[in-house]
Amino acid sequence: MMDQLLLFLTYIAVIASAVSGALEARKHEMDIVGATTIAFVTAFGGGTMRDLLLGRTPVFWIIDPWLTVAAFVSAAISFYRVKGISNTPLIIADAVGLGLFSILGATYALQLQLSSIVAVLMGIVTGIFGGVLRDLLCNKIPNVFRNNTELYATCSFIGTWIFIILTWFHINTLFASAIGAITIFILRLLAVKFKMTLPSP
Repeated sequence: MMDQLLLFLTYIAVIASAVSGALEARKHEMDIVGATTIAFVTAFGGGTMRDLLLGRTPVFWIIDPWLTVAAFVSAAISFYRVKGISNTPLIIADAVGLGLFSILGATYALQLQLSSIVAVLMGIVTGIFGGVLRDLLCNKIPNVFRNNTELYATCSFIGTWIFIILTWFHINTLFASAIGAITIFILRLLAVKFKMTLPSP
């Protein structure tokens, strides 16, 4: 049951992240090759870094090649079929990917019986690293590092801790995962809507 849940969450997160990468590439006037490349690194960058840090090899998308197919198909469809290039679809897709990948990263760390703080860090790395690579390839300072960017890694940090605290109380894993991911998603959207940022120096 747990393996099926993780697989389902992984597919949803990969598709959402691939869409966000393809839309970002289109904003920068890239062609379909550029869009699928950006989609690939956005979808798999964080999970790859997580797996390498945790010693989980081969990394997750090599084990299941259908993840690559899902990423490329999602990227192509969103590149050609999503109308307009407003920030709204990009923000929503990115928030979905952030929430799901963060919880996945923490879950895999907990399965290896690592400490809670390491699980949180793995959640954050999994959630944000694909977006960091996306922005770098689009020739931008990564949004997550900019002092005027609405809360991003902070949302992952809070939501992942909520997920872990729920697991301490032996709450159903599906319920805990859903609460953690939804918390991250909502916090990210609220941060964008209300321009919530960390204090500047």
